[in-house]
Amino acid sequence: MIETERLIVRPWRDDDRTAYAAMGQDPALMRYLGPLEARAQTDAAIDRMMAIEAANGYCFWAVERRIDAAFLGFCGLLPGKEPLVGLIEIGWRLGSGYWRQGYALEAAQACLDWGWANLPDPSIHAITVAANKASWGLMERLGMQRLHDQDFDHPGVPDGSPLKRHILYRLDRPTDRPFVNHIT
Repeated sequence: MIETERLIVRPWRDDDRTAYAAMGQDPALMRYLGPLEARAQTDAAIDRMMAIEAANGYCFWAVERRIDAAFLGFCGLLPGKEPLVGLIEIGWRLGSGYWRQGYALEAAQACLDWGWANLPDPSIHAITVAANKASWGLMERLGMQRLHDQDFDHPGVPDGSPLKRHILYRLDRPTDRPFVNHIT
């Protein structure tokens, strides 16, 4: 569990399912992510995150607000899939009612800090569609740099979709955050 001033970034719980399912039905939220998601899809996504955390010790974790335990969405790290195989990806998705309040930045910075402290990787990556200015704007506020020569067609998005083309950002490990292997 990661705690910030206003947030708790934590493992998923079964009682997150209803709130996450509602997010999957929000057209504003899903605008750059794909079609609206049915309950079975959002449940399967939570199940995948739980399995990824069990296997790796991290995932795109649930995010809740400390003051009232409201479920805000998710933020965290994943072992990258195609085309990020072998890399670490940071990602986030907050309910539209929680946008423009600094929650995504606060959660993402805490997850980056966790990653630098717990993972040996020299960099962390993020992806989005170019039209999602809020997402890549957050990447830039985090200090990430766009890799202009590495735009790609996302293999999980159908051909012909306006969401097919993605852009890639990277943040290199800060020089003041060397990885120290605590396992002896």
